Amino acid sequence: MNACAGSRLLLGQFSEKAVTAAAEEALADCGGQPTCGFLFVSADWLPQIGEALDLIRLHGRVPLLVGTVGAGLIGAGKEAEASSGMSLLLVRLPETKLTPVLISAAQIEESSGPTFWPEQTGVAPNDVDSWILFANPFVPGLEGWLTEWNSAYPNTPSIGGLASGGREPGEHVLLLDGAATEAAVLALAVKGAKIRTIVSQGCKPVGEPLTITRAEENLVYAIGSRPAYQVLSETFNALSDDEKERARGNLFAGLGASEYVAELKRGDFLVRNLLGADPQTGAVAIGARARTGQTLQYQLRDKITAHADLVELARSNGCESGKPFAALIFSCNGRGRGFFGVPDHDAATLAEIFGPLPSAGFFCNGEIGPIGRASFLHGYTASVALFCA
Repeated sequence: MNACAGSRLLLGQFSEKAVTAAAEEALADCGGQPTCGFLFVSADWLPQIGEALDLIRLHGRVPLLVGTVGAGLIGAGKEAEASSGMSLLLVRLPETKLTPVLISAAQIEESSGPTFWPEQTGVAPNDVDSWILFANPFVPGLEGWLTEWNSAYPNTPSIGGLASGGREPGEHVLLLDGAATEAAVLALAVKGAKIRTIVSQGCKPVGEPLTITRAEENLVYAIGSRPAYQVLSETFNALSDDEKERARGNLFAGLGASEYVAELKRGDFLVRNLLGADPQTGAVAIGARARTGQTLQYQLRDKITAHADLVELARSNGCESGKPFAALIFSCNGRGRGFFGVPDHDAATLAEIFGPLPSAGFFCNGEIGPIGRASFLHGYTASVALFCA
């Protein structure tokens, strides 16, 4: 039994006939019994969500169905921003074990360290190769939870996104089989299938990578034994006139994901906002805790760098076969037409590189993906899970 997939992007109001047809068509493309389905819907489908889930499970012959709600939907080569509809991906994954786990806000609050999570989930660290995560963006403490999750499942990538598009309390639901739930996190443990990740933060490094020599919390005082503000100014002044124009309001801090990489390159930095700078103290405030000894390199982000970043990372995707057979696409709701100036950018770029590729995804309130050996919550990012044969 070979790995295969089928997908459909269905736009418009809920229709029993249309959902049935979409599920049957995706199943036909899959070429047989799927192992799992991924479903993303617009919030206006929620009154009929139970019926939609039942139709897809029946007509798509889906034994396990997971997903969430999105402010915009993504399919194969196509993005539908602020649109009604659903995006469905069915995948057949031979010799793969899938374990869905619902995590409550109470569990996140009660967590007592990394050993807490294997006990709660019933999934041992050696029984999972990767996690696919969907989460409610309004649950407090998600970033702290993800740090614990990394420690609980070391060297195990997590990829996914935070629900979006809800207009009323309780609409940022997570979907599991035949029901919508207000759980904090839906985690799908994947054991067996080869999943490679793309985490395109949309930046290119500028200036030089230097070691942080003094930092407290999120304040970086010195880089390479010079004031961090001075390094920032020198980096900006060394840009070309065109880059200076593009850099206004678009400079970020890139923190090296590992001190054990000989040469840091695109994809090796965790990109975080520059929150402010003080010429008097030389300090630069960033949107993350910084530590002495960590590498920092400033980053430029705009539509030009974001396109180049996605293309480069997609082309070096790590699929041994050279080409994936399906993809899940989690794109920031700050990307899309408003950022790139054209429709369908992320989905179309992936289709251009990989060819016709069954895909589903949504525009997120935050994206989850690995940088180095740990996974993080991102913004303005395209996080992509590639299913490799």
